[in-house]
Amino acid sequence: MKRLQALSLVALSSTLLLFGCGKKEEEMVVEPVVEQVIDDISEPEEETEDTETEVDEDTPPEEGMVRSRITNEWVDEEVNNTRPITVMIPNTKTAAQYGISQADVLYECNVEGSITRLMALFQDWRNFDRLGNVRSCRDYYIYWSFEWDAFYIHFGGPFYIDEVINRPDTEDIDGLSSSNFWRADDTSNSTDNAYVDTKGILADIDKLGYDLEYRDGYSDEQHYKFAPSGEPNTLEQYSDAITANKIDMSPTYPLTNCYFVYNTETGLYDRFQHLSGTADGPHTDKANGKQLAFKNILIQNTYYEVRDEKGYLAFQCHDTTRDGWFFTNGRGIHVNWEKTADYSATRYYDDEGNEIELNTGKTMVCIVEDGDSFLVDDVKVGGTN
Repeated sequence: MKRLQALSLVALSSTLLLFGCGKKEEEMVVEPVVEQVIDDISEPEEETEDTETEVDEDTPPEEGMVRSRITNEWVDEEVNNTRPITVMIPNTKTAAQYGISQADVLYECNVEGSITRLMALFQDWRNFDRLGNVRSCRDYYIYWSFEWDAFYIHFGGPFYIDEVINRPDTEDIDGLSSSNFWRADDTSNSTDNAYVDTKGILADIDKLGYDLEYRDGYSDEQHYKFAPSGEPNTLEQYSDAITANKIDMSPTYPLTNCYFVYNTETGLYDRFQHLSGTADGPHTDKANGKQLAFKNILIQNTYYEVRDEKGYLAFQCHDTTRDGWFFTNGRGIHVNWEKTADYSATRYYDDEGNEIELNTGKTMVCIVEDGDSFLVDDVKVGGTN
C-alpha cells in the first residue's frame, strides 16, 4: 500500500397543562377528569410516533448497511469501505454516456475550446458491464479525485498532466496502457468510443498493486456534512436565501448549455442540456434511459489561467478560499469554499462561517471560471459587474 503524501499544492500547473382551574362544585368534577384522561392518552401516542421516526432514521433497513460517506444514503458496509472510482467522461454531441446516472457525485468544468468535461464519482462500481465513454485527463480533475481517495480512470491526456499523474501516490488507470478497455462503433467520433467494465477495472487494480481499502492517512469521516434525513435542510433558516426553480449554466458552459429544473414531485434537480448541434432535452444515460437528477448542486467560482494558444486551462483547486453557491430543495444561498491540501475535502461555509449541511442524495459540482455568471430563474447571478 502506498503511503499518502500530505502535500499543500496549488493546482495551477500540473475549498435547532397544567390545568389551572378555579374551584368547582364537586358534582362538576367528573367531566374535567374524563377530559384530562383523554388528553393524557393522546400525548403518549404522539411521543411514540416521534420515537419511531427517530428509530427509522438511525436503524439500517437491512443488516450490514451503513450511511454512505459520500451520499448519506444506506449502503452495504463493504461498499462504504471500498475506495470509489472517478471516471473522465466527455460531454459532447458525439459522446455516448453509459452508467453516468449511477454517479454519486458529478463534476463539470471547462476544458479547452469552451467544451466541458465530466468527472463521475462512483461509490458502488461492482456491477458495470459498460462504463464510459472514457476520455482524457486534465490535471485539475486529479486534485478533485484525490479528496475522495479514488482510483482515477482516464484515457491518456496532454503533457500538462505528467507531473501529477506520475506522482507515486497517484493511483490511476489509463486506457492507453491497459488491455481492459475497448472501443465500440457507436459514435461518429473515433475518440468518444472507449469503454471499460468492472471486471477490467478490478484486473487493472490487481495488476498495478493498488489496495481496494482506503489508504493510511485518509480520513474516514464523511466527506460532506449532511443534514439528518428526517430533518432535511430547506435553507429556510437563511433570510437571504433565493428561490431557485431553474439554474441555467449556459453563460459559463456555452457549448453544453446545461440547466437544472427543480422537480417538486421528487425534490430533485433534473438536468437538461442543449449541446451545440443537438436538440434541447433531458440529459440521459444511454445504459438505462434515466435522466440525471441531483439533490444538491454546488457551484464553485475558481481562479483559472489559460496555458497556451491551444486554450488548455489550469484551475487553482486548493490553498484558496473563494465563493460559490449551494442549491437544494428549490432554494439557494451564497457560500464560500476552501480546500487546504491534496487529500482534504472541499468544505463549504455559509456567510456566517458555518459549514453547510447537504441533503441526502447525489451532488452536482459545477466549477465556474472566476468572472463568469449563471442564471437563477432568469436572473443573473455572479459574474463581473
